[in-house]
Amino acid sequence: MRAVILDLKGLEALDLSAIEFLVDELVCYDLTAEDEIAHRIDGFDIVITNKTPLSRHHLEHSAQLKLICVLATGTNVVDKQAAYELGIPVSNCVAYGVDSVVQHVWSLILALHTNLSSYTQDVAAGEWQRSEQFCFLTHPVIELKGRTLGIIGYGHLGQGVAKIAEAFGMKVIVCQKIGDMGHTQKDDNSKRPFDQFIQQADVISLHCPLTEATENLFTTEIFEQMKPEAFIINTARGGIVNEADLADALRRGIIAGAACDVLTEEPPVKGNVLLDSTIPNLLITPHTAWGSIEARNRIIEQTAENMRAFMSGTPIRTV
Repeated sequence: MRAVILDLKGLEALDLSAIEFLVDELVCYDLTAEDEIAHRIDGFDIVITNKTPLSRHHLEHSAQLKLICVLATGTNVVDKQAAYELGIPVSNCVAYGVDSVVQHVWSLILALHTNLSSYTQDVAAGEWQRSEQFCFLTHPVIELKGRTLGIIGYGHLGQGVAKIAEAFGMKVIVCQKIGDMGHTQKDDNSKRPFDQFIQQADVISLHCPLTEATENLFTTEIFEQMKPEAFIINTARGGIVNEADLADALRRGIIAGAACDVLTEEPPVKGNVLLDSTIPNLLITPHTAWGSIEARNRIIEQTAENMRAFMSGTPIRTV
């Protein structure tokens, strides 16, 4: 049994022994270019990919291929219809980064409320050293207690973020699921309709998928309906927030601040309107919310479990 990992970059420092133990040969590549895919998967029983695409053409010309493992939850890089027709199971990894993402969300929320970045920059620039007073309170510091945290997407991630909010004495509200054509479903009275939700939340944390209904969900029109003291945190997908409108809203003070771990194009090789240091109260992190050492190890562990289950005749986590 032979296996190949097409794009190990980002996971290369991890212990792969759980996977290596299951196969006679494991070949690893940091990255695989489009024109290298066909050659690199030829002759392998198991192909393991993260972001390297596997098209119908690749699958049809890989006679020995028996299993595809994805080192992530999203499986859009695989032509799943072709895999199904060819009888090739596709297994992914799930819920491996919940604790990591929840921790990252709260690091962003706390940083915005304490103006952590601004104060750090001021000290580095010598502002505190030149101060006439021992306390250098030039930026507002806001307590979380009593504020309202609004969550869009109340799965494992949303619930994890909500649980921490209780410790800070925050009120938590949850938005109704965003349905077709951007309208909210009315089947859950415990959740707020979107139009009410955005007016009530002091902090909005996004944990929903990017769909036709959620794409550009937050635009200038929506920002203007939010509280002027509100923050928005996006660790979901970049396209949920209109980036140009967010930059404008922050510059005009329509909302108080924002933090994003995701952009519409990643990496932003062509630039991005949010990558402008003059935008006030904006924190950008490079899609690292999921990436704790523990979460990355769980990806390897789950992939080994997926392989072992397939070899025993009972595939798991198939999509």
